Amino acid sequence: MPTAEGNLTWLPLEEHPELVAPPVAAAAPLVPGARVAEIDATLADTAAFCAAYDVAEEASANCVVVFGRRGEESVHAAVMVLATDRADVNKTVRKELGMRKMSFADQPTAEQFTGMTQGGITPVGLPADWPILVDEAVIAAGPVVIGGGVRGSKILLDGAALAALPNARVLPLALR
Repeated sequence: MPTAEGNLTWLPLEEHPELVAPPVAAAAPLVPGARVAEIDATLADTAAFCAAYDVAEEASANCVVVFGRRGEESVHAAVMVLATDRADVNKTVRKELGMRKMSFADQPTAEQFTGMTQGGITPVGLPADWPILVDEAVIAAGPVVIGGGVRGSKILLDGAALAALPNARVLPLALR
């Protein structure tokens, strides 16, 4: 039966900064107890990753970068939901951020602003002024797997640890 740990070899994140993107390594102290595992970068997408490494999809959380605008004001933010759910970007996220219009950030912009690779973007190590919106189901899930900032690694931590990240807000975000 698939679990959060799957069949991966998990190592302490703070002891293995070489496995994650530089901003993630710098922010590792924000998630004490987090572990990291090296994976095949071609298997980074959720469905392929879960199947190959025997990780339960309900124990996998995805991070998407969104962009919002209201007049001259704009914001980039991260949204975390379980892999089994979809984020309600057009209503809940837009309203929470006070924006008139929301969209998913394009790949080059997301990579430039985060210092991470698309398919591995994670809330750990994002720019300090970015809101991080975390679905309450991620917090309640217990151990979850998230990106490592690069496609070649994943991080395992307690979903509740994401609530302690700078600028994190926990709310019901998912469309179920």
